[in-house]
Amino acid sequence: MAAEPAAKQRDQNEVEFGRIVAFSDGVFSIAITLLVLNLAVEKGLTEGEIDNELWNQRDLFFAYAISFAVIGRFWLVHHRFFSEVKAFDGRLISLNLVYLGAVVLIPFSSELLGEYGGTTTAVVFYSVNLAVVVLLGLLMHVDARRRGLTGIDPRSHRETQIRSTYIAGIFLLSIPLAYVAPDIAPYLWLVLFVDPSSRLARRSGADGEGNRAAGL
Repeated sequence: MAAEPAAKQRDQNEVEFGRIVAFSDGVFSIAITLLVLNLAVEKGLTEGEIDNELWNQRDLFFAYAISFAVIGRFWLVHHRFFSEVKAFDGRLISLNLVYLGAVVLIPFSSELLGEYGGTTTAVVFYSVNLAVVVLLGLLMHVDARRRGLTGIDPRSHRETQIRSTYIAGIFLLSIPLAYVAPDIAPYLWLVLFVDPSSRLARRSGADGEGNRAAGL
């Protein structure tokens, strides 16, 4: 069985590493830009008709706002992750491509949610899409740290794990709710703006240090 090729050091392959990051940033830029293309108003409307048209698109605006915030958050996490990468290999690049493949599906999921927000199928599809993105990002993060490709510190690692689990859990929790009340399920996502990950990471870190000090 052939040995796995050694990872390339970032400081010795800056051009190749820069292309990976630039490609990833481009994918995020396209995905977040495509969100606004779902919004459109017919030409030649009167003032009253414009008001009605905008109101009729409230689900599209809600989907746009949630998706914009989520993609922006994903980009920040992705940016911070790659800023800590010290080495890379084909496995990391492949995981990143799969992750980006799920990211670029968000505009379609967002449009589906905006057009058919009151249906179980639209809510479930959107929830699964977002949960998959989060879990793929977590997998990439954990795998890279386990193999020594990143220099992220333990506290930041715990915070990423807690935040990813929290976000994925909210989207997964909305799936069974969508089968009972599809109109209400999307509003569960608003709790994503309450992020307890930093506080929980500090608490878990303090508990871990206390256990080590006590010899547990």
